[in-house]
Amino acid sequence: FLVLSRIPGEPLETDALNDAQVADTVAAQYAALLSALARAGSDETVRAVLPRAPEGRWRRFAENVRAELFQLMSDRGRLRAERELAALDNLPHITRAVVHGDLGAENVLWEWTQGLPHLSGVLDWDDVALGDPAEDLAAIGASYGREFLERVLALGNWSHHGLPTRIAAIRGTFALQQALYAIRDGDEEELADGLADYR
Repeated sequence: FLVLSRIPGEPLETDALNDAQVADTVAAQYAALLSALARAGSDETVRAVLPRAPEGRWRRFAENVRAELFQLMSDRGRLRAERELAALDNLPHITRAVVHGDLGAENVLWEWTQGLPHLSGVLDWDDVALGDPAEDLAAIGASYGREFLERVLALGNWSHHGLPTRIAAIRGTFALQQALYAIRDGDEEELADGLADYR
């Protein structure tokens, strides 16, 4: 028998953030989580055991998208993809924070107490590495929208040098990332969804 423990809570529904008090509460907890991950990234013990995001990863990603996905796109889709991939060219190589790597809403669990959500757990740490916190912020923005992301950014304790630009560049690749993983996994449904705006 394999004994597993279950983390309580469930992902937050997007419309829950229509309540300003709920949105502020959730934003504060995301900011605290990301600040803790940033602090962990400066801990030498943590840095000794976690992998670093590989240098040149975005360049290789762009090459793979062109090689594996461009043939499935329309001319207009390829032009769009080229614009999104070009935004990656100027991303600096940053490895100063612990980055979850897939911090979308489906991987963050919340429990409700007295009408407000409280962060109860984060799932799926398979891609954790030392990298750019802009990746996790981009995932938050993709899940909950720009206005909520601005709330988190206003509360966070990190350097904003070029951060919004990095967030936008990374977020612009999410559909392409989905499609690339899907084609390698043979997942036709996910591939079709990822390429929907490129065909």
